[in-house]
Amino acid sequence: MSEKKPKFCVLGAGHGGTAMAAHLALKGFEVNLYNRSEERLIPVIERGGIELLSPGLDDVEKGVGPIAVATTDPAEAVDGADILMVVVPAFAHAFIAEQCAPHLRDGQIVVLNPGRTGGALEFRHVLDELGCTADVLIGEAQTFIYASRATQPAQVRIFSVKSNVPVAAIPSYRTNEVVQALRVAYPQFVPGDNVLKTSLNNVGVVFHPTVLAMNAARVEDTHGNFQYYLEGITPSVAGVLEKVDHERGQIGDALGIGVLSARNWLFIAYSAAGEDLYEAIMANPGYKGIMAPSTVMHRYILEHVPLSLVPMVSLGEMLGVETPTMRAVIELCSALTGRDLRAAGRTVERLGLQGLTIRQIQRLVMEGEPGSP
Repeated sequence: MSEKKPKFCVLGAGHGGTAMAAHLALKGFEVNLYNRSEERLIPVIERGGIELLSPGLDDVEKGVGPIAVATTDPAEAVDGADILMVVVPAFAHAFIAEQCAPHLRDGQIVVLNPGRTGGALEFRHVLDELGCTADVLIGEAQTFIYASRATQPAQVRIFSVKSNVPVAAIPSYRTNEVVQALRVAYPQFVPGDNVLKTSLNNVGVVFHPTVLAMNAARVEDTHGNFQYYLEGITPSVAGVLEKVDHERGQIGDALGIGVLSARNWLFIAYSAAGEDLYEAIMANPGYKGIMAPSTVMHRYILEHVPLSLVPMVSLGEMLGVETPTMRAVIELCSALTGRDLRAAGRTVERLGLQGLTIRQIQRLVMEGEPGSP
């Protein structure tokens, strides 16, 4: 007799959330869909689901994935769900935690898709502050599994699905439980070492904010009419990226985490090799044709600075690791956008790590409790 399929709740009805909800539904899973505002849900309710356009997907036929419940009520959304897939910009992770906290039950799994830097730690810390006592496993994916875009109301297109996405849980010894539960639907998910490693291997922190900030004039002059990676990254820009990458690696070293360099990541992800980061970027055919954002008011800055760069700098401050290049990028991006991106960012306080020793941080992510120093 076949094992009962888990019920999913997808929290977030943007590009990624609608893609995930439609794909899961067409795979035969029962899916609830939550969104803070009703606007994106009305077409789904009227249609009874989300139409999936799926070039390159071979596990489902194109069609309408039926959505069991589409709601703005978090209690209704998470009711009866076994796995909660959070698919919202990282700045909304704390909000989702607040909305879900009163309604979570023992045995549920929450996965942030992706966690950026410190997502699972922040989510757990919010639940703890709100007094949530449910035995819930919280995990984060290192990156989002889909390349997708919503094309019309209640219609989404998936362009590709990543073949290997690390996932880690708090505590890390229970990561396999999360991955095994997810692999019923997503064989692409593989165990990550721990949430510190998935957070620090967030290579978007290297490639996104710095490149956009250093190309601000070109972006505003051309409205993004240039190839972001292949034309926006010159040898001098790549040199700055290497400094950001080096500081990321030093934070990992301080925590005892082996961080994958951006150059090695390019080789593993795209088989792109080079003597330095610039050569590896130029050797990557996957970057061909990817155009720049049309404005600096883009998630590459508005999301990646406060939720990727800021937590790394905050960790560095606590651990005694100097991060001058990261700090400079934060200040430049704040000036470009007219926003205090550091004040809006994740800090060790928001991650629940303030005052912990390195050993206590390691115990927290591995065992679930920091213990004594």
